[in-house]
Parts: sequence; C-alpha cells; structure tokens
Amino acid sequence: MSEGLATRRAERRRAQELVGSVVLMLAVILAMMVMIAVALPYVTSSPSASVAQIGGGFRLIDGQGQIVTDRSWPGKFLLVYFGYTNCPDTCPTTLASIAGALTKLGAKADRIQTLFITVDPDRDTPAVMKQYTALFSPRITGLSGTAAALAEAARAYGVQYARQPTGAAPGDYEMEHSAYVYLMTPEGQLAVTLPPGQTSGAMAADLAVRLP
Repeated sequence: MSEGLATRRAERRRAQELVGSVVLMLAVILAMMVMIAVALPYVTSSPSASVAQIGGGFRLIDGQGQIVTDRSWPGKFLLVYFGYTNCPDTCPTTLASIAGALTKLGAKADRIQTLFITVDPDRDTPAVMKQYTALFSPRITGLSGTAAALAEAARAYGVQYARQPTGAAPGDYEMEHSAYVYLMTPEGQLAVTLPPGQTSGAMAADLAVRLP
C-alpha cells in the first residue's frame, strides 16, 4: 500500500508540474502576443488616415539647410517615406529598395522626387540626413525640422511613431514608426501606398504603372 500511495503521489506531482509548465508557457505566449499587438501598429499597420486624407502641406529643412515644402518640386511625383537614421533594419532596407527601384525605372525615375522624412529630430539634423541618404542614392532627399513641424507632416500622412527607451542614457532609444511608402501625384493626391518589405523589383513595377 505504501509503495502504491507513493507512486500515486509522484504521479500527481508530475501532473501538477506539467500543468504548471503549460500555464507558464501560455503566459509567455500571451505576453508576446500583447507586445506584438502594441508594436505592430507602428511598424506594419495600414495608414491611420483615409486615402482621401493622406498627404498635405509641410515645411521642413533639407540637407543644405534650406526650407522646403510639398510644392518645392513642381511637376514631380513625390515618393515619401518616414523613418530615422538610427533605425536598425526597416529604414535601411526600405531605402535600399527605393534606390534599387529608381534605378530599375530608368528615365521614368526622373519624374519622381524621393523624400526621407525623419521622425527623430533630436538626432537627425539636416546634415545627418544628407549624409545618410547619400549612402543609398543621390535621388533621395533627407528632410528634418522641428519636432512640431515633423509631427504635423507625419499627421498629414497618417504616420504613427513613438520613442521606445532601450537603456538608461538619454540617447538609448529606438523609434517605432509606420513603414509605408507613399507615392503622391504632382497635384498632391495619393497615387499608391506601398507596403513594407517590398523588393526593389516589386516596388519598381508598382511605381511604373502609375507614372505617365
């Protein structure tokens, strides 16, 4: 009887341990799902503004320190992307795809002015933006400005962004942000919204059909 009792107790203990492990695993999965749900809207969500509302006026600063607006390139399509120079993956990947797409478009790329607008004005000065965009293509113009001016531009395009600390120092942070690319017509209307993660070939194909 004592051996049987001990065996049953051992089996119950193992069952309890198994249940505890399953509960812990489910808790971890739930926590990860919550984290993804919080971060995902900034990185991959569709634009928060409706198609009719996307785009509008802005007043920012280019790499030469000159004030530019959405009307500074008359007759051009504007290819607009928001990000920041310290971005670890999404921004450099997207800018590389844009640069490759512009090359693939050939002469049609002359109809486009590409703008990379920072969401991190504390670190991305006009000079920093100029140096960074030059690493990808001379066709890409980096724009910076005051926090208020950049926030207004982001709102016009339905772009969401938020600072996320990664350490104790003031400069230890990343910027979560929407990652869509917008092609605007010379009249200021949205022509197409390009999703994150496109290859240069796919992006060139999407742009080509919308260019005269």
